[in-house]
Amino acid sequence: MLALGLGLTAALIWAVHDLLARKLSQGAALLPIVLVVLGAGTLALIGPVMVLGDWSALSGAALRLALAAGLAFALAIGTLYRAFSIAPARIVSPIIGAYPMLSLAIAVAQGRAVTAWDWLSVLAVVAGIAVVSLTSQWQASAKDPSPLPAMGWSFLSACGFAMTFALGQEAARQGSELPVILITRITALAVIGGLFAIHRSSFGALRGNWTLVCLMGAFDALALSLVTLSGRLAFAEYATVASSLFGVGTILLASFFLNEKLRPVQWIGVGVVFAGIGLLSAQG
Repeated sequence: MLALGLGLTAALIWAVHDLLARKLSQGAALLPIVLVVLGAGTLALIGPVMVLGDWSALSGAALRLALAAGLAFALAIGTLYRAFSIAPARIVSPIIGAYPMLSLAIAVAQGRAVTAWDWLSVLAVVAGIAVVSLTSQWQASAKDPSPLPAMGWSFLSACGFAMTFALGQEAARQGSELPVILITRITALAVIGGLFAIHRSSFGALRGNWTLVCLMGAFDALALSLVTLSGRLAFAEYATVASSLFGVGTILLASFFLNEKLRPVQWIGVGVVFAGIGLLSAQG
């Protein structure tokens, strides 16, 4: 199924993005990183979209949906970086990784057919992500802050991602996919750029990391584009579900390339995740 394949590819790309982001982990200034990630991705998209995009097919409804998707994406990516800056992945990832449940709820609200097997498959994916994240190695200490703020930011990020994909895919169905992708990105960039200006942030914290952050931006733009492009395909919501595997993908990549061994219970979680994906594939 093509939509599922696009989602899995997006998850792998986001996993590589997150692996690179570990070099800029906790303590770094957030707004400069988010702004450069969005800016680099936008620059990477401008050329192909301007040449290949069918701007004449962009309807007014698609334009409004793309603008709304951009606002949602600014919320999603901003709160994601915020959550990861104050809490470990074992707290943040299970909450953000649950956005497929919200995506299915949105699909139901749109009048699309969602079966009990769909819900069971997504529940397996979300449960597997939670198992892998919650059993990751991390030692708590008395100095650690309360996890509640990070959980709140994570929930906002999950809502932002679910709305981004739903609005972006609907915009793609009502207009031209490539212009929708670029408009979504530019809108998110404008929001984060405005916050950057208001807070009078600087790029000093990125000294020596520009190449890394720009590469992260290109990966992020490509992954989001793949999920948006699935909007015209059958079972488009499956791309959204599959894309949520990026957290598990990051842990798997770290186990292979950084020699961070997975515990047996984590392998069980990985198995549950892919069992859920297999159920989705079988239904398609």
